[in-house]
Amino acid sequence: MEFPPTENPHCTMGIAASLTDLQAEASCPICLDFLKDPVTIDCGHNFCGSCIHQCWEELQDIFPCPICLHHCPSRNFKRNTQLSHMTGIVTHLTPRRSKRKPQEEKPFCEKHNQLLTLFCEQDLELLCSQCRVFSDCQNHHLISLEQAAASHRKKLKSYIKPLKKNIEDAEKDSRIQLMKSCKLKGDMEKWREELNSEFEQLKCFLEKEQGAIHSRLVSEEKNVEDKLTENQGQISYHLSTLKNLLREMTGKYVQADLDLLTGVESIHNRHGNLKSPKVFSYELQKESFNVPLQYFSLHKMMNIFKVDLTLDPETAYPNLIILEDRKTAIFGKLEPKCLHHAKAFTCYQAVRSCEGFDAGRHFWQVEVRGTGELALGVCRESFHTNTLISPSPNNGCWKVHLWTSTFDMLGSVHYRRIGIFLDYELGEVSFYNLDNRTYLYAHKSIFTEKIVPYFSVGPTTKCLIIRLVVDE
Repeated sequence: MEFPPTENPHCTMGIAASLTDLQAEASCPICLDFLKDPVTIDCGHNFCGSCIHQCWEELQDIFPCPICLHHCPSRNFKRNTQLSHMTGIVTHLTPRRSKRKPQEEKPFCEKHNQLLTLFCEQDLELLCSQCRVFSDCQNHHLISLEQAAASHRKKLKSYIKPLKKNIEDAEKDSRIQLMKSCKLKGDMEKWREELNSEFEQLKCFLEKEQGAIHSRLVSEEKNVEDKLTENQGQISYHLSTLKNLLREMTGKYVQADLDLLTGVESIHNRHGNLKSPKVFSYELQKESFNVPLQYFSLHKMMNIFKVDLTLDPETAYPNLIILEDRKTAIFGKLEPKCLHHAKAFTCYQAVRSCEGFDAGRHFWQVEVRGTGELALGVCRESFHTNTLISPSPNNGCWKVHLWTSTFDMLGSVHYRRIGIFLDYELGEVSFYNLDNRTYLYAHKSIFTEKIVPYFSVGPTTKCLIIRLVVDE
């Protein structure tokens, strides 16, 4: 007996699954109905033209895809004609399909197994109709899902602009912190170099001072030892003299009267002229070692003793230009001014500061730009400004001579900075190269009157600018 052919169940299930997938592809992810007038946005997802337009209606700057959140630059939709035809075909294949997806695909309440159709504004929770009656939210303000979505979409939109501003501020703060980090590394590297330079200088000074102290100790030891040897010889000779005289007196004492009196005058004279040599005494002077002030932190010295100087135009050489702030002097080959003050330097290009010092410690900085010879230092207040005699310590001027060029091989200009430290009571003026924190030179003297800062250039200098600065 033959049986009629039966329908293959696997084939039927495959067709149904394919039809379901086709329906899903032809559906709008927003309204869940078949696509109407479908459009394709930049990320490739498809929506009903009206649905995506309504979704983006209140947005201005950012248009995120409702599925993948891809940011689309504009509302320029591309109409998908081929997808529109395909949707029409799927619609004819499933004429009884409802507008929405089957009810079982909608979100259900886990407690009451009913559709979630309400939203609690106070607790921000999705609710069903049963939750409204039996939950704690029954006295809260409840609205529909559409109203809630619109309200919160508006709130989220209001967050976008401030959030963007917060992002900009955070990025700015991040850049600032990065710059601070780079500056910190640069400052630390600079300070390491300065400390290493100061340590090297101190090391060289200590080695030199150790050698000098050792030499003085050796010299003192030899000197004292020579004097002790000489004194020991004198004492030995005196002791021998005493013994000889004692032996002679002992022999004379027992002689007969005539023999005793013969030559007794000589014995009396020698006894009367006896002088004991002084015993040499000494007290070693213990060598003391004090680190000069310049070998302490130069930075601290600059901050503690810095002074604010101004140039004195009345002492300026006739062709010297002093700017209005009295901080800058320009030396150059200019025509001398017809009139000049009685206190002005007339024989060489120089100028003094208005300030002078007759006590204490003082530190100032000079910034130099240009090429040529210059001299920086101090002079007595009574120092003659119109003499042909070259300034020197003998006539009351203590300075250091430098030759500077602040132009490199590429032609760019930078500054050279020199520091001057005056210790009036110690009678010392010292000089430092502040570019590399090195000690240059020092003059030592005895100051008996007010001391004034002094600045000058050599006769071959074409153009040099000197500026007084306070801060490092």
